Amino acid sequence: MTQPDGQNTTLDNLLSENRTFAPSSEFAAQANATAELYQQAEQDREGFWATQAARLHWDTEWNQVLDWSDAPFAKWFVGGKLNVAYNCVDRHVEAGNGDRVAIYWEGEPGDSRAITYNELQREVCKAANALSELGVGTGDRVAIYLPMLPEAVFSMLACARLGALHSVVFGGFSAEALRSRINDAEAKVVITCDGQYRRGKPMALKANVDEAVTATPSVEHVLVVQRTEQEVGWNSGHDKWWHDVVDRQSDQHTPEAFDSEHPLYILYTSGTTGKPKGILHTSGGYLTQAAYTHQAVFDLKPDSDVYWCTADIGWVTGHTYIVYGPLANGASQVIYEGTPNTPDEGRHWAIVQKYGVSLYYTAPTTIRTFMKWGSDIPAQYDLSSLRLLGTVGEPINPEAWMWYREHIGNGTAPIVDTWWQTETGAIMISPLPGVTAAKPGSAQQPLPGISAKVVDEEGNQVGNGQGGLLVLDKPWPAMLRGIWGDDQRFKETYWSKFAEQGFYFAGDGAKYDESGDIWLLGRVDDVMNVSGHRISTTEVESALVAHSTVAEAAVVGASDATTGQGIVAFVILRGGTGSEDSGDSATNALRDHVAHEIGPIAKPRQIMVVSELPKTRSGKIMRRLLRDVAENREVGDVSTLADSSVMDQISAGMKSGSADE
Repeated sequence: MTQPDGQNTTLDNLLSENRTFAPSSEFAAQANATAELYQQAEQDREGFWATQAARLHWDTEWNQVLDWSDAPFAKWFVGGKLNVAYNCVDRHVEAGNGDRVAIYWEGEPGDSRAITYNELQREVCKAANALSELGVGTGDRVAIYLPMLPEAVFSMLACARLGALHSVVFGGFSAEALRSRINDAEAKVVITCDGQYRRGKPMALKANVDEAVTATPSVEHVLVVQRTEQEVGWNSGHDKWWHDVVDRQSDQHTPEAFDSEHPLYILYTSGTTGKPKGILHTSGGYLTQAAYTHQAVFDLKPDSDVYWCTADIGWVTGHTYIVYGPLANGASQVIYEGTPNTPDEGRHWAIVQKYGVSLYYTAPTTIRTFMKWGSDIPAQYDLSSLRLLGTVGEPINPEAWMWYREHIGNGTAPIVDTWWQTETGAIMISPLPGVTAAKPGSAQQPLPGISAKVVDEEGNQVGNGQGGLLVLDKPWPAMLRGIWGDDQRFKETYWSKFAEQGFYFAGDGAKYDESGDIWLLGRVDDVMNVSGHRISTTEVESALVAHSTVAEAAVVGASDATTGQGIVAFVILRGGTGSEDSGDSATNALRDHVAHEIGPIAKPRQIMVVSELPKTRSGKIMRRLLRDVAENREVGDVSTLADSSVMDQISAGMKSGSADE
């Protein structure tokens, strides 16, 4: 498809993948999900979702599954009433499962807690009573600025129990980022802690809150969990210790049923421009899809599985697949406070071995880091309990997928490569374990009950072997209900591009392969235009990582007078190989390898060997900063990086000419 100026706007479909891995007959025989789910959803979509909703406890039954009359504002399970916290905690206790462990909490220094559903119920009730005492009621907002502590889960569920909205802010964000989110939501209470353990040391956290709340008129109280016992600043006017306020509360609390569309939480996601967007999620539809996807995609058997999602509670993955999905399903799960290399690079596998983790869900960035450290590390641990692996957060390149299967999944564990967003609330596209023959690097098909398409700029579906824009063409239960306080921005951001068709545009590029499976190609912002060809950074990165010497790669497009954009690649070599192998012969070999894998059009203009890539604490590569370097601009804000010195090293290397021209 061509624009008037002759520029091709369909993404070029470059890499192909022919390997497939069918589930074993043993796995398929016991799988929660069956192929019939697709047929049921196809024949009666609303009936399918009603069946999923019926897995929850409703105080009042709904009278209409979906009201889409005020599109793009959906209402799901209209007239239904439920309490989200009751569904995640109390009903499991009432069903006789109170002694089942809900949370195996592992602190970075090695301290641990096993919290049963009985104990979780008591802790959530006490936290709800404490928040009530502090003046929090239905519809109020509570900001939660905590690391991976059990109190983060207690706080979220306490808010849900009261009908208050939580706004969890990732503990790596600055005071200014925290302040803007508190003010946008007009939060009444902030819950934080004195500090957290990170890489073996206590790091202060409350100081950021102290700085933030100097200009937050809505905040009445700051509730502080004691974790590291560091010295902290104290404002006796609004600061209160968690142990002083929560521990003395009654552990009894009667939950109230709220409308299915009652707001559950706000979660802020950064926009490309302007202030962060407060994504609003509601109760009934969100919990329905969270529970359904967690049960079907991870094949959860609550009586026997130990599940571990390695995300942070501050991201949507932590909301849906640490708190609401697993607990709604009565799961036993691991929550870990610290980093994967403390005290050493085997920490994750030590945790898997210690708790007998059977379901493990992590990010491709983390997997590529494990690859870089070497397969000899996981080989030292007993990982035989693992029966299913998942990935989330970005597309996974096929070689990392294969390494994950072979070295972590013993060559047999199905891998579910999941695509979804903060805005979608829950998984949308993923293989179904036990049903799908998995394909390395592809999320494959929309889940039963979900409808997604790859379309061109005019909204026409592209054919197999072609790429374009990923859209969702039918409403789904966990969908965002708006941007907090800004309905117009909600419509413009997500619904304006394909307003005529009524499609939600995800902002991601995607392609169909020859068999019709979907491949995610990253944000459309990360598409390069090289001599009129629109090439995804993801595909070039995948080609680089397929080379035996490369552990990780980040690719950006830089302005080029001849081709419009030139491809600039930053690579980390495997096994700690450093700049001594970054001479002309090594980088030329990589450039030729990309040309062979994809075609001459995708041959990088420059390749630079680096020891690290600029990443946020959640593991996202900051390609924006790499574009600054590639185009010789002053490097932008590095405050969200896990290690800001990385950019100094890369900039110095680029200037000294250690990149191949």
